[in-house]
Amino acid sequence: MQAVILAAGLGSRLGLNRTGYPKGLLRVAGRELLLRHLLLLSRYGVTEFVLVVNPRSRSHFEVFLARHPGYRVTLVENPYPERGNGYSLWCARSAVKGPFVLTMSDHLYEEKFVARAISGRGLILDREGRYVEPTEATKVKLQDGRVREIGKDLTEFDGFDTGFFILTPEVFETAEKVVAGREEVTLSEIVKEAALPVTEVSGLYWTDVDTPEDLRRAERELVSASVKGAGDGWVSRYLNRRLSTALSPYLCGRLSPNQATTLSFFLGLLSALVAWFNTALGGFLYQVHSVLDGVDGEIARATLQQSRFGGLLDSVLDRYVDFIFLSVLLLKVRPEGLGLLVALLALLGTVMVSYVTERFKGAYGREAYGTFPVLHYFPGKRDERIFLTFIFCLFGWLETLFPVLALLTQGKVLFTLAVFWKGRRWLEP
Repeated sequence: MQAVILAAGLGSRLGLNRTGYPKGLLRVAGRELLLRHLLLLSRYGVTEFVLVVNPRSRSHFEVFLARHPGYRVTLVENPYPERGNGYSLWCARSAVKGPFVLTMSDHLYEEKFVARAISGRGLILDREGRYVEPTEATKVKLQDGRVREIGKDLTEFDGFDTGFFILTPEVFETAEKVVAGREEVTLSEIVKEAALPVTEVSGLYWTDVDTPEDLRRAERELVSASVKGAGDGWVSRYLNRRLSTALSPYLCGRLSPNQATTLSFFLGLLSALVAWFNTALGGFLYQVHSVLDGVDGEIARATLQQSRFGGLLDSVLDRYVDFIFLSVLLLKVRPEGLGLLVALLALLGTVMVSYVTERFKGAYGREAYGTFPVLHYFPGKRDERIFLTFIFCLFGWLETLFPVLALLTQGKVLFTLAVFWKGRRWLEP
């Protein structure tokens, strides 16, 4: 499948029209807008790209593509970019061989959006428009599932034009008629004339970048949209994520996900060392480590650098940090007899909580918390345990901490197994 990416705009609202530097090469969260298109569309079946460019900016794109040689990209010039994005589409006609994706280089999409939109047909419509300013967005009025009216000034509309289309070469027949009758041709005019069918993809992140404020806002929103969410405990949802998503936009492009993982790991080790001398301060650093533990995943998803090894490394290092920190506290308390047994059950439980859900994923190929949301109701996830540990360290309640952790973690494991047992009938083939 091919993709046509329109990148001939003048970028006047960003002050780029004086320099010729294209909007599509501006960076959001450490990645060029164009590179985001190439990465995401390649993951979902696009093997060839047609990039329509302004002749003034062609050299910038050539330099960029030389740095990223893994993509098949055909450059097509729009000699009259002032004629509009509809004319840019028209310029791509000779390079298109079959059904194709059409999008704009200055648009930004999260991966879930692309995954759903790629199987659609016609204009991809968002009925909710959570991430766009309604007065600035292009609105669409439908009739019998097709575009009847489209424009920014519509007062009655059914949704928003996301700038993402799944088209066939027949659209160029309509484009030819529109281009022949007008000097300036917008894509909206071609869409309306063709009465394109509509596929709805609502509620997922997308936006376009027209101003410097849009760039800054997009970085924040992209990180927020990249939050995993389903596996977060109460503390992550209401505390940790608010802090990590405020920090991650500043680290995207400065730290790789694995570097962020390593930084969080060493902070966790430092918290254990500090706890030996000062329990309260060590507990505080352990909680800070918990906040930073979400940053690596946010960076990975926001910069499209997710990897299975990265997730594996993060999980393994987290287990080391938890074991070492709690072992330091155990050495400080020095329990004996039944108290030692309870403390060992607490240490075992901190490993088993995550082990049970990971084994579920290995056995059934599903995320446990996404499959059974009821698991959220019983506390005991890592973020909740760390926060609890921080509070007990702060007040010096170490003798009480281990019995509480033992009950919490072992109870969480038993509850999780009970949920899996109840749901096994529809999970088993």
